[in-house]
Amino acid sequence: MQHYTSDLLFPASQPRCVRQMAVGDGHILHVEECGPIDGVPVLFLHGGPGAGCMPEHRQLFDPAIFRVVMIDQRGAGRSLPSGELGANTTLDLVADLDYVREALGISGWIVFGGSWGSLLALAYAQIYPENVHGLVMHGIFLGSREEIVAYARGLGSMLPRLERGDPLAAFARIILSEHTERAAQAARVWLDYQRSLIGKEPLDAPPNAMQQARARIQMHYLTRDCFLMPGQLLAGIDRIRHLPAVIVQGLADPVCPPVAAEMLHRAWPEATWVPVASAGHDALSPAMARACIRALGWVTECVEG
Repeated sequence: MQHYTSDLLFPASQPRCVRQMAVGDGHILHVEECGPIDGVPVLFLHGGPGAGCMPEHRQLFDPAIFRVVMIDQRGAGRSLPSGELGANTTLDLVADLDYVREALGISGWIVFGGSWGSLLALAYAQIYPENVHGLVMHGIFLGSREEIVAYARGLGSMLPRLERGDPLAAFARIILSEHTERAAQAARVWLDYQRSLIGKEPLDAPPNAMQQARARIQMHYLTRDCFLMPGQLLAGIDRIRHLPAVIVQGLADPVCPPVAAEMLHRAWPEATWVPVASAGHDALSPAMARACIRALGWVTECVEG
């Protein structure tokens, strides 16, 4: 097994195979495979919810070693119908992941996810532990009401003057409404708010259809506590305690602060804890990428052991 010591991402690459897979309920998923068909299977879970996979994500994986399956989740990215909220819950997404696994003839895989992807990784592994060989998670998000409220705290000052109450609920009402122009305006404010948290400039144009879909899906999930029971993911750790796992956490992450990762590690002390000093949310930044790539190498060695 290769030892991962470089700060650099792997070279940009193209997917070996791209599919559109119908999974029921009218949803069609965009599925990419990268790397050799006989490589170590890895499921990559994107953030968001609703963000979709990006070409840069492929650069986290050695193209000579890993067979990486990248899925745009229901309504997200290039999956269709874009922004569709019907039959779109965490349980639906989990079922889709195992449908894709079976369809591709993969007996089990390492699950790699960050932010929303870490939540989905835990949810999937707890329902299908027999199909998961190990986990690499970064920027931990457990979907709790406390995390969601803290994330949306700065929205209040951006509300229209006539709106009252929970700022996230107020934005959701507008973004999910039938008033197309007003919904697009609110989606732009929401997306710019998110961008500001990670130090990005505001959008330089009105949100496109994919960006609006992302905002819709995020409101759909965040206002429903991500379709989880309180404490559900921590309560389910016993189902996956035996699996090799790494928790990579940027200690300066403004989107998913370390408190959730610390809670997860307290519940799951057997998991390897990798705090990354001064690192933020972006898994593609040098320090986080290095930690995630090394974590995947370690989990792979455990699996192949």
